Amino acid sequence: MLRNIDHIVVVVRDLASASEDFQKAGFTVVPGGEHVGGATHNALIAFQDGTYFELIAFREPDRPQPHKWWPRLALGEGLTDYALGSDDLAADAARIRERGLVVEGPVEGGRLRPDGERLEWRTILLGRGVAPDRGQSILPFVIEDVTPRERRVPGGAAAEHRLGLQRVAGLVLATSDLARAVTAIEALLGPSGRRPVTWTSDDGEGVDFLIGAQWLRLLQPRGSRSQVAQHLDRFGEGPYEVVLAGERALPPFSGELLDGSLHGARIRIAR
Repeated sequence: MLRNIDHIVVVVRDLASASEDFQKAGFTVVPGGEHVGGATHNALIAFQDGTYFELIAFREPDRPQPHKWWPRLALGEGLTDYALGSDDLAADAARIRERGLVVEGPVEGGRLRPDGERLEWRTILLGRGVAPDRGQSILPFVIEDVTPRERRVPGGAAAEHRLGLQRVAGLVLATSDLARAVTAIEALLGPSGRRPVTWTSDDGEGVDFLIGAQWLRLLQPRGSRSQVAQHLDRFGEGPYEVVLAGERALPPFSGELLDGSLHGARIRIAR
């Protein structure tokens, strides 16, 4: 079963620099280690709800490579992908295929932590293959742990931040075709997903979905001058903004944008 947002990916050019800047902004950053194959390494920003940010960097950021996130880095740093957690990946993959989405995988993955412990997981890609447009998509990948999840995701003091934030309230996804995006997310979540809420504003129109205690907002901009329209033009569809919160749940665009050098990541907070 799909549980919630497992983690949100922020691709950066230099991991040490990004880690330092996020720490200055008030986050606790923990070294993650090196991925299988050695092309990428990461650092983690974990929250008390179990969701985390993955700051990921390429060892050779200027060398073109087939990794699905390199095209996004070539355009600039920032939010590039997100994962939903699964406790039965094979069953979830079968259900998602039955609802009409293309499913690729499962693919085995892993990472070597700085303390030498090897972590293992498996993932599936949805509806896009291994080379999404400009490295982004409105659809997530889905992850299931092979080794215990608590070894992959830090907790305790590592999930406490000077900002006083405890959870990821939700994720805004920019799209140029709302109807198509709604069909895709409905196929992903199926009947277990909460009924979507449709809304319209001066900036655009969208649909909100709930997964667990978190939301996903699909946002199609109106016109070409808004920030989200400019984001779409440059980076293509995919993650646009994250809302972080304390104990209470918050709707999209709540709180204030976080200042500081966040390497292209648009993060809104409510203390």
